[in-house]
Amino acid sequence: MTTPTVKINSGYEMPVLGIGCYILTPDEAENSVYHALKDGYRLIDTANVYMNERGVGRGMKRAIDEGICTREEIFLTTKLWPSEYEDVEAAVEDTLERLDTEYIDLLLLHQSVGNYIAGYQGMERAVEAGKVKSIGLSNFYEVKFQKVLDVAKIKPAVLQNETHPFWQGNDMKEFMKPFGTILEAWFPLGGRDNTKDVFGDATIREIAEAHGKTPAQTVLRWHYQVGNIAIPGSADESEIAENIEIFDFELTEDEMARIAELDGKMRFFTMSEEQQEAQFANYAPDFNNQK
Repeated sequence: MTTPTVKINSGYEMPVLGIGCYILTPDEAENSVYHALKDGYRLIDTANVYMNERGVGRGMKRAIDEGICTREEIFLTTKLWPSEYEDVEAAVEDTLERLDTEYIDLLLLHQSVGNYIAGYQGMERAVEAGKVKSIGLSNFYEVKFQKVLDVAKIKPAVLQNETHPFWQGNDMKEFMKPFGTILEAWFPLGGRDNTKDVFGDATIREIAEAHGKTPAQTVLRWHYQVGNIAIPGSADESEIAENIEIFDFELTEDEMARIAELDGKMRFFTMSEEQQEAQFANYAPDFNNQK
């Protein structure tokens, strides 16, 4: 099977469920991407700072060479780090080389620090040059999102923020609605160190048991039904296969309402904007130094 898609405001169809590559080693990323594509995923999410783009590219190439899918069927997302914002043209060329591809389906600014206005305008030029198809933001909220909109010629297609049943992002979704920007969830299951909190929640467990599904499948189905794109990450082949099995059942209105009541229970990423600026703005690794 392949996952359903949603049309984003750039006119392209984007799968609603993908494989995330956060904190995967290059070898793990290669294996996860390959098996995800084999299982029917078509959305891949990585980033410069994950230092595994070459592995992602190898995973895609394996699947394409074996006839599992074509490059055109893959929706590839990556993200620019703040140290790249003032020379996006060079950053995009380096990123394309690492991923071994001719274009990026969705390019995001990874953090709302540094010269993100220059970064966004650079991404717009990359769209005009045909290197990138769609652009968006990650870890942005109302004030800085609006600052981007004030100068943008191309509206962000996607905003990727922490989103899960305990932190549902409804205010931001309402803010973005007039611009057609879709919310994509990172930490869709709570994050690798926090899934026990989400999966152990009594409401999630009861709903999962009612459908004969796992807590992970239940949460991912919730994302689908509220209109989020989700990118759960895993290096485990069985988990990757499990996570895509969410299109054969439906949560009831009552179950959706019960999950809605969990909103605000917990946010796992709690770094302030000042802390982010201090930690991220001056961090500039050599992204080409990857295996």
